Amino acid sequence: MREVTGKYIWILGASSGIGAALARELALSGAKIAVSARREDKLQELLGSLDGTGHIAVTVDVGDPESIVRAQENILDTFPRIDSALFMAAIYSAHDGKKKALSFIHDMVDVNLNGAFNLVDCLVPQYETQGHGQLILCASVAGYRGLPTGQPYCATKAALISLSESLKLDLEDKNIDVKLICPGFVKTPLTDKNDFTMPMIIDSKDAARAIAKGMCSRAFEIHFPKRFTFIMKMIRILPNCLYFMLARKLRPDRG
Repeated sequence: MREVTGKYIWILGASSGIGAALARELALSGAKIAVSARREDKLQELLGSLDGTGHIAVTVDVGDPESIVRAQENILDTFPRIDSALFMAAIYSAHDGKKKALSFIHDMVDVNLNGAFNLVDCLVPQYETQGHGQLILCASVAGYRGLPTGQPYCATKAALISLSESLKLDLEDKNIDVKLICPGFVKTPLTDKNDFTMPMIIDSKDAARAIAKGMCSRAFEIHFPKRFTFIMKMIRILPNCLYFMLARKLRPDRG
């Protein structure tokens, strides 16, 4: 996709944080936006803040495949097509080392990972029929390696990285552009839960600009802020013995 002007774009997980900032950025650039999340009140509030006309809000529970199918049908009742869909939905828990309830872990997997599979299942056939489309999944640099006290969040984001890479290979011959977003620290209601220093943290507006630019590029991965993500990429390729030596120093019990 060379530009977003005039494109019909679906953002799942748009009620706050990066998703909401991205909706505003893309609307400002002339795209028609369908915003989705579970909370209708937040979506309507966001809808009122978007530049331009023709935007719509459709509630969705990404963990429920039937909910995603209904949302897609509702969008296509108004939009002639969906050019791009961005999966920004996520549940997050602070990396505090505290035991997470198994029910919470299942909820996180249902949203962060199964939600992406649910979207792929309903969206890819539509893209195949219309002959083109773009699918963008938001993972995290937290998925590059297993971080101390990072489970289950790191595990879901690592799975999204792998899923995106696999889909890229499987769908590129069908004129379906698959991209991966791997943010570093971005100030959002989710990261506000953290009680530790977040290096090189950026504003959600800056994150949205980076994503909007990356959508129109040839690059597979959209990652930011670059100073931080390149450090994480170097850590990613360390031999296991060196990585574990470094990671042990980051454990909360090591101060």
